[in-house]
Amino acid sequence: MDEQIQKALENDLTIDITTKGRKSGKPRKIEIWFHNVDGVLYITGTPGTRDWYANMLAEPEFTFHLKESVKADLPARATPITDSPERKCILTRMRELEGRDWDLTEWLKDSPLVEVTLENA
Repeated sequence: MDEQIQKALENDLTIDITTKGRKSGKPRKIEIWFHNVDGVLYITGTPGTRDWYANMLAEPEFTFHLKESVKADLPARATPITDSPERKCILTRMRELEGRDWDLTEWLKDSPLVEVTLENA
């Protein structure tokens, strides 16, 4: 993997993602944060229903657009994390790494969480 891309994956926070609309089939692009937790990439969001997550459940292939320190459009695949103990471990670690104090109980119950695998990486 390109060194600039690797550094961006380690240090950047804001990306765009393009998913395939589960109903329309059209590309849907949004801005979102990603999280690098001990070398594994994740996307989550505040608790609640999210269209991007529903789109990823229907079609796990999407585009991960780096846009802060480097610009790159990376083909990716989302794997939903639904196992409660695994979710707790990941979300707890995210909270520690980011120094945030959000309500873990709410996040465990209602937040979307996917592991991101970059294709051809």
